[in-house]
Amino acid sequence: MKTNSIINTDELYQISNDEDLRIFDVRTGPNANQAYENKHLKNAVFVDLNDDLAEIDDPKNGGRHPLPKFSNFIMTLGKLGIDKDSEVVIYDDKNGANAGARFWWMLKAAGHQNVRVLNGGLQFAESQNYPISSGNKTYPETEYISEFKDWQLPQVWINDVKIATENPEFLIVDVRESQRYQGITEPIDLIAGHISNAENFPFSDNLDENGLFKSPEILHEKYTEFFKNRNSDRIIFHCGSGVTACHSLLALDYAGFEIPNLYVGSWSEWSRN
Repeated sequence: MKTNSIINTDELYQISNDEDLRIFDVRTGPNANQAYENKHLKNAVFVDLNDDLAEIDDPKNGGRHPLPKFSNFIMTLGKLGIDKDSEVVIYDDKNGANAGARFWWMLKAAGHQNVRVLNGGLQFAESQNYPISSGNKTYPETEYISEFKDWQLPQVWINDVKIATENPEFLIVDVRESQRYQGITEPIDLIAGHISNAENFPFSDNLDENGLFKSPEILHEKYTEFFKNRNSDRIIFHCGSGVTACHSLLALDYAGFEIPNLYVGSWSEWSRN
């Protein structure tokens, strides 16, 4: 079973001196950069969700975190010091459930195969006594050469989702916590609720009580039952703004599934239309 999308803390420590290793801290929040400078894993470079992994304009057209132009993302990879030979490890402070998984998805969608997310994120690594640094770290800039001109992982857009809401052969999966899905609370977007006929599989169900990913075998069993024999091209994952949904796509890849469709606009776009 394929398990190369996740790396454990002890495995990261074993390769920590490799010349091609690039570690990235992709935590989010109003003070994310300052929090990174205060404390991060040794040799980790900060990546900003809003500046590096999205091109934010009008949430009604693309949601709160639309993907950047592919060519701009390729330029960003070079500025971050990534080239085709780089062994990329990503973490955040939400067990990979925030921008860590989004960066992983984008790299995979750009054709970069050697990229993994750190199991348990910053907090678990620190609990395992992984070396911690402070200040600001950068890698020498490179030129990332991609053989592709556009994203290589499957996506859908708002009109595709609208059609899918009326077709029982499709499965629309909302990975937000159940209270947001049910419309009980909505801390970010303007309207509470969920896309018509979407089903809820919270991203938190990918994790165990320690904030680590459940085993590939357990994840495979749970999602197989949930998908009910649908092919990946009939499955659409979304969240609030196309970030946390990538956590579930990461879990699926970890469990050996084909990566299904991502609706990047997610509830932030849908609810405004």
